[in-house]
Amino acid sequence: METLSSAPQKAAPEGLDPETRQMVLDTVRQLKNRLLTKETILELDKDESFPEGIIRQMLGPEVGLQLLFIPEAYGGMGGGAMDCCEVTREMAKICLGVATAFFAIQLGSDPLRVGGTEAQKKKWLGAIAEGNALVAYAVTEPEAGSNLAALKTKADPVADPSGKIIGYRINGNKQFISTGGYADFITVLARAPEGPTFFIVEKGADGFIQGKGEEKHGIRASNTSPLTFTDVFVPAENLIGDIPGVGLKQANAVFGYTRLMVAAMALGAGEAALDIVIPYAKERVQFGSTLSEKQGYTHKLVVPHAVRMEAAAAYLEETAKRLDETGEDLQVEGSIAKYFATEAANRAADDAMQALGGYGYIREFMVEKIKRDVKITCIYEGTSEVQQNIISTFRWKKSRKTKGAFYADMATQMDQIERVCSDLGAGLVGTATRALNETLTLAHDHKLTRQQFVMFALADMMTAVEIAAGFVKKARRLTENRLPESEKIKVFCRIFAREAAQVAAENAAKIVMGCGLFESKDAFPFLERIAFSSLKAGYEQLMADMDRAADFIFERG
Repeated sequence: METLSSAPQKAAPEGLDPETRQMVLDTVRQLKNRLLTKETILELDKDESFPEGIIRQMLGPEVGLQLLFIPEAYGGMGGGAMDCCEVTREMAKICLGVATAFFAIQLGSDPLRVGGTEAQKKKWLGAIAEGNALVAYAVTEPEAGSNLAALKTKADPVADPSGKIIGYRINGNKQFISTGGYADFITVLARAPEGPTFFIVEKGADGFIQGKGEEKHGIRASNTSPLTFTDVFVPAENLIGDIPGVGLKQANAVFGYTRLMVAAMALGAGEAALDIVIPYAKERVQFGSTLSEKQGYTHKLVVPHAVRMEAAAAYLEETAKRLDETGEDLQVEGSIAKYFATEAANRAADDAMQALGGYGYIREFMVEKIKRDVKITCIYEGTSEVQQNIISTFRWKKSRKTKGAFYADMATQMDQIERVCSDLGAGLVGTATRALNETLTLAHDHKLTRQQFVMFALADMMTAVEIAAGFVKKARRLTENRLPESEKIKVFCRIFAREAAQVAAENAAKIVMGCGLFESKDAFPFLERIAFSSLKAGYEQLMADMDRAADFIFERG
């Protein structure tokens, strides 16, 4: 097998050329036959065993998978967001636990990548590139959770007799740290006098205890450990970036990227569940015909999830492309991608168990493991509720700053696409987007944004219309280029446009009718103004499209 360390490299900042990316993906797929067979994956899950040897082989010279996310200047391949998303997605199809262990190394390197000095990058990123280091990212605390500003772990400066700071003593606790029990070094966030600051702490440092791994519901092939710091001395050169107090800025700089990676992990797991269910349905005969011929099976348990997986993929690809091309701060887009993909994959895995009947509950068929595994994607790197807070708060502020133009422009773009491609559902997405814009204005004007439940409802509307808009743009691009998959994506896009319309209509009604500020006679004119009836009537021809989608999914003649 060709090793990644010998792969052709490209210096362009946007990442790898398509041929090199495909080579990396082929390498991941080969792992399924060599290191990560089905039998091995099931055994790791059953024994709740962290495969340290396998992970280190994946980092070794024969594979060198970690080179993907290390910049070329420090011995890596310089892969971009699109490359990392695709590889992470492929690995998650094999095992989300192993994918989490690999992602932990990437996550642990991020503070160095975005904030390290040149000397720190050469030393520590170089060590990762050489395959000598498992890394962990230690931010989460027992009481602070995702609220990084509330961290309690402290870093007190240590000075020499002349007053020069020579290091820091770290005291505190971290919780739920992926690969924390095995990491050769960690990037830990602690509060220095100037504010939150990232430090590098090496395995074996006095006072640093890497605790016993937690017993978990899923991703059992990953290690999740508590970390304890008791007067752990860290030399000054291990302060990432040499400037204290900028840790939150460094963390925020990669949230859009890291949450996109979690979306890719969930997407891979959801697709893996469907990859088990679809062949089963084509072979399983019930009452004279295969399950793949029965609407009660296909239209309920498979088609909606296949559609959502494609919608999630379209948005993920669009966001990754923007990250690679512009380097923009896409925190909100990362949150939208994570929120939608993880919740969609969790639902897909749940229905995959149902689709297999009794077999879905048996370990050998893998879907019950996928279901246990994928749930964590709705929790780590910020829970779904954290993502809803981020999405609604920042999009509300964006809308007010642009005087409503942000979503108005999106609706106009959908209208323009509808005029040239009327079979994508773009017009319905445009209507849903305008309904969101009007509802957002109403919520702002009546101070409903103070109510978290309202903000969550707005977040669901925002997520639905932005995912749908991204799907429409992909469908249009495929159609214009006359690519083979365009017909399938058009059908899927229309189905999801209808779903987005229902989310917009139902949440708008929930907000205006449920807030207690309006009587029905006052609420109905608002619902009429946002084309509530048209949104609810968007189901027209849904059954025909569901039938056609099933034809594509199950390869029915």
